[in-house]
Amino acid sequence: MSNPQTGAVPPSSGRAAGTAASAAGTGPFAGAGSSGGTGPSGGTGSAPEARRRTAWADGVDQLRAAATTEPGRLRIIGAVLAFLVLAFGAATAWQVADRSAAARDVVERSQPLTADAADIYRSLADADTTAAAGFLAGAKETQATRDRYETDIATAARLLAKASANTSGSDAAARQIGKLNSLLPRYTGLIETARTNNRQGLPLGGAYLRYANAQMRDELLPAARGLYTTETTRLGEDYDSAKAWPWLALTAGVLALGALTWAQRRNYRRTNRVFNRGLLAATTASAVVLLWLLAGHSVARSGLNTSYENGAKSLKVLNEARIDALQARGDENLTLVARGAVVTKDQQDFYEVGYRAGMKDLAGPDRAGAAAADSRLGTALTLADDDTGRRPVQDAVETVRQWQARHAEARAADDQGDYDRALAKVIGGDAATGESFDRVDHRLAQALAHEQQEFRRAADDGRGALAGLAAGAVVLAVLGATGAVLGIGRRLSEYR
Repeated sequence: MSNPQTGAVPPSSGRAAGTAASAAGTGPFAGAGSSGGTGPSGGTGSAPEARRRTAWADGVDQLRAAATTEPGRLRIIGAVLAFLVLAFGAATAWQVADRSAAARDVVERSQPLTADAADIYRSLADADTTAAAGFLAGAKETQATRDRYETDIATAARLLAKASANTSGSDAAARQIGKLNSLLPRYTGLIETARTNNRQGLPLGGAYLRYANAQMRDELLPAARGLYTTETTRLGEDYDSAKAWPWLALTAGVLALGALTWAQRRNYRRTNRVFNRGLLAATTASAVVLLWLLAGHSVARSGLNTSYENGAKSLKVLNEARIDALQARGDENLTLVARGAVVTKDQQDFYEVGYRAGMKDLAGPDRAGAAAADSRLGTALTLADDDTGRRPVQDAVETVRQWQARHAEARAADDQGDYDRALAKVIGGDAATGESFDRVDHRLAQALAHEQQEFRRAADDGRGALAGLAAGAVVLAVLGATGAVLGIGRRLSEYR
């Protein structure tokens, strides 16, 4: 109580007020020693404020609280089912699109580029062979021989330009193409110089021709072989990508179907209702996508395997056989051009040794009868799966044996010093080895055309099995997710 005259507070009253204010944490006594103030030591005297909670923690708490009730659990189940079905559809669309693109590359890019690379090699080898034949004919070189050489060079240049435009992303192929483009003009220049000297009767023509042939053998043909190997490797990689099983999509499909089955069983145990239409629709849609994926990929894989076994492998062997025939023919011609000027270390004619090696790879040892099983033509016969493909190869085998017999006659004449007779046996008319070579080359071209059709038919069948699957998977997944949500929603409506 205050003194009415001075307004001073009695000592006892002041102490009581200070104590009350101190207890409340306010007033002039809210200082050191109180729980809400800061003492001389600088320490915090009040209780630490509660940490601010994150949105994630709040969400976890809400989810935990929701999971304790049946409606909350149903909402979680519906969200998970919708997510699994949509994830299954997305994985299927992605992996099917990836394999469809790889199958398309097999048919429209890799295999055509492999065929073009083989044709580049064949055109270069045939040009070299034809140039040697024209050189042997000398002034009697026919316009047909000249046209054939020019056509080969033009074909090689055209296919090189095409390969350059379609081999983007392959450094190895680009290097080989660049090398071929730089060497080809030099080779044609050497051939023209050899022809000019030959027409003038100068012995230097033969030296130029041998030098041009050495460039073809040592630089141009190895570069063309490297290009062919690169494209063949890419074809194999595209095959592997197209045939790879879509494990991610299959796993996602099994998970989605398992979750949907569990949800329907749970619904049945709690309600005694056999079917939930929404969940049943989601299960049906997911099952359709999974079965479509399994069937479609299996058919596509089978078609691609068939295209490889009955098409691509045969094409590779036949291309190799055609190259062996060309190299053997070139060596045969150069044997007469060089006339023993180029020999091996054991003093054998270099080009005759090359001819024998090429013919051995082509059909096996020089003897009558069928081709050796491990030769190019023997392997081609084994791979041929019908009479249409087998018949031209068998005819090529018989013609190779005829070619070998004619070559033996030409070599015998040359060894006896009868060069003109040997020349007639090599570049003469119907009874010459040149006629045998042309027939072998023609039969192999027929076999290649047939195997190319077989490859394309089987590969297209494989590609067709995946048509529409990616888009269908997305549509059915959306419908399945919608069905799952609606099915769970139907159960939730019973709690309102």
